[in-house]
Amino acid sequence: MAQLLGVDGFVAVIGDWLLVSWCAIIRVVCDAIYRRLLMKRALFILILVVLAVSACTEADVASRNLSLAADQFKVMRRIVFYNGITGDYVLVIEGRCSLGNNDVPGELSVTCMVGNDEYVKHFLGLSDNVTYFAEQIETIDVDTYHYKVLFRPTEILPDVDIDVP
Repeated sequence: MAQLLGVDGFVAVIGDWLLVSWCAIIRVVCDAIYRRLLMKRALFILILVVLAVSACTEADVASRNLSLAADQFKVMRRIVFYNGITGDYVLVIEGRCSLGNNDVPGELSVTCMVGNDEYVKHFLGLSDNVTYFAEQIETIDVDTYHYKVLFRPTEILPDVDIDVP
């Protein structure tokens, strides 16, 4: 091959081949370093998520479980709407009530259980001078060591008809 290309041509070909090979090696090394950095970044993010999740205090768990119990109408509440300028109470609602979770800004819905499978819902407008506070009237026992998960098939499949022949 050296005779066909000449000595200078052969050296040029070998030099090009070495350059191409060297670039390929550098590319492989850079890819490996990049993958290692991605893995370190992913591991770092995973550690942060685990620390954030495990940072829940006993008070956080109790608060979450109280909110869940209130949404199941197990908590007696007093919800007071008052005028911040005059100091007058505009409305007071007492009972086993749940505050709306997905209300639009400036509006609050309150759903109360008034009997066995009987509920009423109130919609209240909030303004710059009318606000509210909700207090828990009586204590309830909630587990601070376990989360509660509710599964309500009727929420997922609301209208299911089963025909049995």
